[in-house]
Amino acid sequence: MRDNGYVDTLFEPLTLGSLTLPNRLAVAPMTRVSATADGLPTAQMADYYVQFAHGGFGVVITEGVYTDDAYAQGYLHQPGLANAVQRDAWRPIVEGVQSRGGRAIAQLMHAGALSQGNPYRTGAVGPSAVRPKGNQMAFYRGAGDYAVPAAMTQQDIDTAVAGFAQAAVRACEAGFDGVEIHGANGYLLDQFLSEGINVRADRYGGGIEGRLRLLVEVVEAVRAAVGSGYVVGVRLSQAKVNDFTHRWRGAEEAAAIFRTVGGLDVDYLHVTEYEAWRPAFGTGASLAALAKRHGGKPVIANGSLHDPAQAMGMVERGEADVVSLGRGALAQADWPRRVRNGAPLTSFDPAILSPLADLANADRWREDHLPG
Repeated sequence: MRDNGYVDTLFEPLTLGSLTLPNRLAVAPMTRVSATADGLPTAQMADYYVQFAHGGFGVVITEGVYTDDAYAQGYLHQPGLANAVQRDAWRPIVEGVQSRGGRAIAQLMHAGALSQGNPYRTGAVGPSAVRPKGNQMAFYRGAGDYAVPAAMTQQDIDTAVAGFAQAAVRACEAGFDGVEIHGANGYLLDQFLSEGINVRADRYGGGIEGRLRLLVEVVEAVRAAVGSGYVVGVRLSQAKVNDFTHRWRGAEEAAAIFRTVGGLDVDYLHVTEYEAWRPAFGTGASLAALAKRHGGKPVIANGSLHDPAQAMGMVERGEADVVSLGRGALAQADWPRRVRNGAPLTSFDPAILSPLADLANADRWREDHLPG
């Protein structure tokens, strides 16, 4: 092996708020539906997360963790931070990541209308009584159409906001270095942002200011709950897990979104696209570059950046401060170490996530495909 000097940019330290990252490489949030039935992370999950820190990733962002025991949960066997027992079960995982030099961030998620498995409630809620596009995801134990959600009342909204804030406090108590508010990929906060899904006539609907209101309220509630010294980020996207072709209304709307969210008391924006370096709207800048330009905060870019040249390019061009990997991290948990040493990389095999995207299936795949 050799030192791969051309990627040195990826291994420079970075400060996000009060947190110093050892490098510019993050593990992206990836739903793995491997917790216990009551939302407790397991020893198998501990091994899964710790391997990324051991492999050299500077920060590990968890899969989306549900925030309350009302309507937040999206999938059966999704982990939670909705109570003290779940909080305590995360502690050894966080300690394991940190003991190997990584930083641990909990992604806080409310599934809203996309919920396809929630033992706490029957049915789902969303901004409006509009059936989500597409079908439930089989590799997360779903089948058939999504249910038509109930339009959220003010009480429902207040419960959701409080759930994010309380889960953030539990994340802090569990030792996480920060939290990431999931405002992307078609889940609740993104549903409120999206025209056609949010058809409300109250202050949470209408123009972009109204459709962003819930996200703003969640960020403000989380920041008030955890205080000024704790890292808080927000994830944003155009596409959704149930609608990959969804797009915002061009660069002007993107600028308005990033100005609003970046103007809040957050420490970073995490932007995801299928291919992060591509122009967001046919021509011009990437979504990450627009976030950097208009948000005024450090940016994590996600989307097909497992090619080291593409990852390095995003950072060197100033479009992102950190890159996060999903498929690349699943293919090799030691991606940073391999890249730093010029070692070969393994291609991602979708069979790792099929028929279920859980860790048991991944273990079976490794037994069948990896030597010894």
